[in-house]
Amino acid sequence: MKIKITGIGSYIPEKKVSNTDFSNHVFLNEDGTPFGRPNDVIINKFKGITGIEHRRYAKTDQNSSDLAYLASKKAIENAGIDPETIDYIIFAHNFGDVKCGTSQSDMLPSLATRVKNKLQIKNPKCVAYDILFGCPGWIEGVLQANAYIKSGMAKRCLVIGSETLSRVVDDHDRDSMIYSDGAGASIIEASDDDETGLISYESGTYAMDEANYLFFGKSYNTDLDPDTRYIKMHGRKIYEFALTTVPAAMKSCLDKSGIAIDDVKKILIHQANEKMDEAIIQRFYKLYDRPVPQDIMPMSIHELGNSSVATVPTLFDLLIRGEIKDQQINKGDILLFASVGAGMNVNAFVYRY
Repeated sequence: MKIKITGIGSYIPEKKVSNTDFSNHVFLNEDGTPFGRPNDVIINKFKGITGIEHRRYAKTDQNSSDLAYLASKKAIENAGIDPETIDYIIFAHNFGDVKCGTSQSDMLPSLATRVKNKLQIKNPKCVAYDILFGCPGWIEGVLQANAYIKSGMAKRCLVIGSETLSRVVDDHDRDSMIYSDGAGASIIEASDDDETGLISYESGTYAMDEANYLFFGKSYNTDLDPDTRYIKMHGRKIYEFALTTVPAAMKSCLDKSGIAIDDVKKILIHQANEKMDEAIIQRFYKLYDRPVPQDIMPMSIHELGNSSVATVPTLFDLLIRGEIKDQQINKGDILLFASVGAGMNVNAFVYRY
């Protein structure tokens, strides 16, 4: 028995924020001193590294659980199922619901419970809970669904990744331009079809020095309340970590599957940073002494930015619907999903579409 993704859906917020919208921001160094370069220079360098031109922000009356609900509705409709038959709702996020204009996270009740309520699922045996696993949260949710189904504890799961990162950024930190909002959701089910579905996986947590590569820290603006915290990261350390661990995890996962590297048709990787993702793919193929195939890595980061747990399911949804230029997948294609993020956590799975 394999598990399959039988339904997929995403919600991309309507509000588009362009790089030029940051032209009047006051970017500061960590110690609060002026950054010392014109904003157009900062923005152009940022685009050259990340590939990001635009990102999406949720409307002021929307929270992360609202985006998740909208993506989940699409996934349920795509699967053609009765939501009352869902055994588990697994909601991956990192910051809960953060209302616009506030900095406090709201996770009571859980966001999974809120989605269950919005879907009006009455069945009490549909268990709803959240997971905090950094950007790899949606992939980890899929792996948990796989475990539930294979153990006989479930037949059908709803796995969600949603975030409103625009609510937890420090406007004076250049890294604030990376983050965006969005949601992706999927229906995971048992399948007797041996030809398609999840084939192998890999997952791990690196929690020594790596544990604090992503963290909550004070604003670079020393005039602001030092007890108000924002998402911060040690970018260079994350880059070096990712280039070492992610290709190795991908190789381990692929080797477990018994699938040849040349049979992989697409790699769906967390949309963190274009240059980093390209370097990860190059190192991955170097482990097999193979050149990187053309169009192996679909990307959505240019228009959608980095929405953390939402990037991978959203990318998969866009790819299936033919909404990524010059990219398509066909029945039977081998896909390799991979992600890296706060923890530091790394995971991957091989999937036959």
